[in-house]
Amino acid sequence: MENRWRWIIEWLTPESAHLWYIKKILYSGKTKYQEIDIVETEMGVHLLIDGKTQSTEFDEFIYHESLVHPALLTHEKPSEVLVIGGGEGATIREVLKHNVVEKVTMIDIDDIMIELSKKYLLKWHKGSFNNPRVKLVIADGREFIEKSPSASYDIVILDVTDPTPGSPSNKLYTYEFYKSVYKVLKEDGLMVTQATSTSFSAEVFATIYYTISKVFPITRGYHVFVPSFLSMWGFVIGSKKYDPLTLSEDELKKRILARNLRNLSFYHEGIHRALFAMGKNLLELIEKTKRLSTDQTPVYMPI
Repeated sequence: MENRWRWIIEWLTPESAHLWYIKKILYSGKTKYQEIDIVETEMGVHLLIDGKTQSTEFDEFIYHESLVHPALLTHEKPSEVLVIGGGEGATIREVLKHNVVEKVTMIDIDDIMIELSKKYLLKWHKGSFNNPRVKLVIADGREFIEKSPSASYDIVILDVTDPTPGSPSNKLYTYEFYKSVYKVLKEDGLMVTQATSTSFSAEVFATIYYTISKVFPITRGYHVFVPSFLSMWGFVIGSKKYDPLTLSEDELKKRILARNLRNLSFYHEGIHRALFAMGKNLLELIEKTKRLSTDQTPVYMPI
């Protein structure tokens, strides 16, 4: 009978929350950097960090395919990719699907998260940590970027936790950090970051967009509905040369076929441009938001 009362309350805003019934607890603990819960809910295996859903077995592919493929397919030949975060291993799983990628460097600050993923999240990473093209480094992502030589990568993917005061990711959404990302990209390189909810934290998304636009000549925001998040979820691309909106469906289809991307579950050439479509209210918010997230005044989630 006790199991009837085993729930997690996930706060979405200061006044609204998602209530999850926990069928089974696989792991619950705290590392040096964050609280990690791996449980089973109606969404299957379910990962929460600091009380926030990161991904679920039911729909993680929507988030990870949307994060990775618009950026990688925008680049003509991304051979070297840097991933900051992505502890589940699903982001590198998607990157490795591109046969043009020769090397993936993954940086994560929390070695315990990686070990937990290897044990409990096999359906996410599918053995990607052991792929010979992958180099896994346990380090602070910002420190790694700042110490990296210039023009090292074709793509930088930022799959990090939301910007909150206590999170190790809170300095990975600032003007100073994006300038360091710009430095490590090759002359035609581009970056993509998860950029929080365009439903519950639209001002944060708009701030991230504005900050990236002050570093990169081409900035594009997009979003997708993720059922486990109860929200449209935002992403922002910053590019030195290539514009994801200039790709036709025919060109995208050619690139998808040439890279042998046969096992995609969500993303396809027809949905690419639709991801970048936003309502007038969000476009107007982006247009009027002129807040720069800096190391001194970083943007934070409302909760």
